[in-house]
Amino acid sequence: MQQLLLIFLILATTHDYGRGQVIARLVKAEGRVYFKRLGMDTFSEKAEPGSAIKNGDEIKIGLRSFAAVIYIDDRSVLKIRENTKFSFMDTRNSRTIDIKEGTVLNKINKKGRTKSYRIQTPVSVASVKGTEFAAIVNPSGVDQFICKEGTFEVLNMISGETVRVNSGEKAVSNGSGNLVQAPSSPGEYPPDPEIKEEIIEQAIEQPQPEPKKPNIESAEQKIIKEASKIEEFEETGSQPDSKDTQTDDMKGKGDQKNSETTPPKKPFSMGLGIGSSTIDGVLYNQVSLRPEINFGKLGIGLDLMVYIDNEGNIREEEWDIQSDPSLLLDKLLYIRYGTKIDPIWAKYGSIDNITLGYGGLMQGYSNMMQFPTVRKVGVNTGFNYGPIGGELFFSNLKDIPRGGTVTGLRISYRVSDDVPLTFGINYITDANIFSSLSDKDDDSYPDIFDDFPYDSTVWNDTDGDGWPDPGQSNFVPDSLIDIDADGDNIPDAQEPAEQISLKATPFSLKDNSARTTAISFDMGYPLLKEDFITMTVFAEFNRLNFPGSTSNDSSFVRPSRSGSGITIPGIRSTIFKVLNISLEYRMITEAYVPQYFDQAYDINRVTTSTVNGQTVVKTKDMNIFDVFSDSSKSIGLFGSAGMNLFDLANFSASYTNMRSDTTELKSFSSYLSLNTDNIPKISAAMAYYQRNNDDNPFDFENPSTNTILGYRIGYEMSKGVSLIWDYRQSYRDDGTGKLEMIKQTNIETTFSF
Repeated sequence: MQQLLLIFLILATTHDYGRGQVIARLVKAEGRVYFKRLGMDTFSEKAEPGSAIKNGDEIKIGLRSFAAVIYIDDRSVLKIRENTKFSFMDTRNSRTIDIKEGTVLNKINKKGRTKSYRIQTPVSVASVKGTEFAAIVNPSGVDQFICKEGTFEVLNMISGETVRVNSGEKAVSNGSGNLVQAPSSPGEYPPDPEIKEEIIEQAIEQPQPEPKKPNIESAEQKIIKEASKIEEFEETGSQPDSKDTQTDDMKGKGDQKNSETTPPKKPFSMGLGIGSSTIDGVLYNQVSLRPEINFGKLGIGLDLMVYIDNEGNIREEEWDIQSDPSLLLDKLLYIRYGTKIDPIWAKYGSIDNITLGYGGLMQGYSNMMQFPTVRKVGVNTGFNYGPIGGELFFSNLKDIPRGGTVTGLRISYRVSDDVPLTFGINYITDANIFSSLSDKDDDSYPDIFDDFPYDSTVWNDTDGDGWPDPGQSNFVPDSLIDIDADGDNIPDAQEPAEQISLKATPFSLKDNSARTTAISFDMGYPLLKEDFITMTVFAEFNRLNFPGSTSNDSSFVRPSRSGSGITIPGIRSTIFKVLNISLEYRMITEAYVPQYFDQAYDINRVTTSTVNGQTVVKTKDMNIFDVFSDSSKSIGLFGSAGMNLFDLANFSASYTNMRSDTTELKSFSSYLSLNTDNIPKISAAMAYYQRNNDDNPFDFENPSTNTILGYRIGYEMSKGVSLIWDYRQSYRDDGTGKLEMIKQTNIETTFSF
């Protein structure tokens, strides 16, 4: 115990290092940019170019505003877009940007930097060596990290998962513990305005005087006054009535260059993707140029992909436009007009991170999860007209001729600024789940089963020798039919027919379909919106329907299911910008799954396999309810909490208690991570515990097969070289009803440069 107290005192002392020191300066400020200085309670200081930024300060960027910051020591630059709020936190060995919400474009210099740099959110941590990337933090608990140049790592603090993100890639991390790595397109990277070098030099060499400490006697009154002005602007969009602001406005009206507070997009940018891909069993090197062209609110992104084999030959199938003019659509990554805050906006092509309402049905959906192997052309559009807003999307227009695609619609209505109660209705349908199964030759047999995906006259090759099995099509001459279809070295003509074992006829898309429909209603109200606490209360009703269907050959049998989920009430709150809490009371009836249309939906929308020579096709709901009952009712609580303890430790936990007529299932998961920057010789320290769907997840002395725990400790042997001890523990039934403990210990050496 004394050792733990000593470590805590050392960490606490180290954490206070540098408090109050000037670490950066404001290079540029457009619109509403405010500071909350260390020790103050509100964002009461209007920021000006050249202003000093001290360790522990916070910055807030309002609507239609922009700011840029440069660190004095290594000249790393942060470009901060509208509706962003974060704090500057430096220690002896680390530099942290603690983002609550918003978008920050980071250009981190590797040369001359002595501290590790990282972006920290309530959900994730991005650790950077030296790179250029964007951090997009949504208050709903979804983070996106897009790499423009270099490489970095992202850790999801809920699940403990880690991924490495390279140039042309992104990582999406959410509060449910999911962490997904995927390719990114230039259109996903936020607008990145250039900052002239002379402006940077002027801000560093000739800074404005540091602000004077406010008069103690009038500070409280002044802070309240300024806070009310800022709050008025956030609610109504009108500017604070101050002399400085009026002067800025008059300058803006008289100077065309300053009339827009949102930084313009670059007229042209270029992205480059390099990697490898296996197509039809052949390994190709892939090179992709991804130019982006912008004309005001109009933007166009292209994806010009070339596949090169080991002999230097270019694969021509992707560029045979004369034979297949539709290939031109694959070169168009997206066309967009405006953004989601504009009166009218639209995007054609790639769509990403769609959440409708409070996410009860759809949370973080993307049509890019299989890109570039599968290229989808979606549409996402909407409008904002007074208190009414709307959004519509189609996942893939290519699927519509084949029976339909994933489609979503949302309409919302806000009562008034005085009564900010918002109502919403959402409708989602997957009109034909099988439309996601690719069929290049249009013979109705999906490519995953078709042994000849580019020839519509044949489909089966049991022994895989390249010759089609007999009995498939009248258009195939006998000279091309395999004389030994089962590959047993006995000609079929000399073998009894009952002894010839051939593959079953594949599942056919012809006259077969399966669909899913969903509808939800929601309402939300912001109870509190203060600097030290925010709270939103909401309610949501969700309904999922899975109509039954059977294929012509009975190889696919989907029973009819439906179910409902009600969240009332739901509460989301942030306290002192340290503690994030979510609490929901859930009532589930029959076949309902929260966030059914999630980010991975296109991947597990339908699964296919072959078992004992027979085709097996299952939709997502069939896979889920083959394990869990679809006829019971359950009620209970879901709660989660995350805390950052003075940048010394991050802790998060979630708990679910759902009771049905006959059972009561409880789940608990937790995660703890220490900031090792200030702990000598320790490079990593984290631990986790998870126990789902159990009678008592807190019965630590009597674990079950649902129990998983572990920890990861890193010891720094020398600079850049660490010894990692990774321990995992789980349990399984040994076949006799007894519980068997499974321990896995991995010891590895890691290098960082």
